[in-house]
Amino acid sequence: MTTPSFPVSAIVAAQRPHRKDAARNFDALLAAAREAFAENGADASLEDIARRAGVGIGTLYRNFPTRRALFESVYADEVDALCRAALEVADREPWEALAAWLDRFAGYMVTKRAVREALEGESEILGACRDSMYAAGGPLFERAQKAGEARSDMDFGDLLRLVAGISATHFTDDAQRDRVLAIALDGVRTHR
Repeated sequence: MTTPSFPVSAIVAAQRPHRKDAARNFDALLAAAREAFAENGADASLEDIARRAGVGIGTLYRNFPTRRALFESVYADEVDALCRAALEVADREPWEALAAWLDRFAGYMVTKRAVREALEGESEILGACRDSMYAAGGPLFERAQKAGEARSDMDFGDLLRLVAGISATHFTDDAQRDRVLAIALDGVRTHR
């Protein structure tokens, strides 16, 4: 069986420089941006991101000419990781695979709130990210439905909106978020 290709994966691969030193700087900037956006929201300082990455501001701008380009790259990289996570759990039992991926999706949504809020509107990257999430998680949901373990009166878009809505809520801690997500997923799962 061949590994599926997701639209966002091609974008992420095309963005990443080929030279080792440039790729290392690119990866360091993405990691620093993720951290800075999680701590400070969409208004995180680009100078702080460059400093965290151990590079100059010129290197940041060579890789990401605009703030939006940096947001889109961080978002695309995270969605690509989410798609790979779907492949990692695909061999589990249908419900277990779906629940594991949805837990990863919920965690991703919580940590990426600032990036998502900054990316209003539409772009090629955002469209590819959306298509990739559906291509990665949709088959897990369909498999759980076919196995009779997930409701048949909803579609994958409904499920993503449910989990995204839960993830958008502020919780006292991760344990509370996990409990609420489990309660919601209990309403999605059919009980035989």
